[in-house]
Amino acid sequence: MNPQLLKGTLDGALLLVIGQGETYGYEITEKLEKMGFLSIAAGTIYPILQKLERTALISGEMRASSEGPKRKYFTLTTQGEAKVNVFLKDWDALSSAMTHLISETRA
Repeated sequence: MNPQLLKGTLDGALLLVIGQGETYGYEITEKLEKMGFLSIAAGTIYPILQKLERTALISGEMRASSEGPKRKYFTLTTQGEAKVNVFLKDWDALSSAMTHLISETRA
C-alpha cells in the first residue's frame, strides 16, 4: 500500500482500532498489519498517538506489563468517539466518489 495514500487516513485508522477496545502502541501496529496496513512503522504510529492524546481524542494510562516494560494503554474519549463518527461519514463519501470515478474510468 502506498504510504502517501495513508497520510490523510491514519489518524482515523488509529481511532478506529482504539475504538475496538483498550490497546497499546505495539498492539495497534500488529492489528493494522493483520488488516493489510503493511507499511506503517512504529515511528509513524507513536507521534500520531501523542497528537491524538494531546488533542483529547484518546486518553492514555501507563501500566505494568508481565511481558516487559510498562505499556501505555489507550482508550477513546467522548471527543474521540465523535471524531470517529465524522471520519466514517467522510470516508463513506470519499469511498463512494472514488468508486464511482474508478468505475467510469474503467468502462
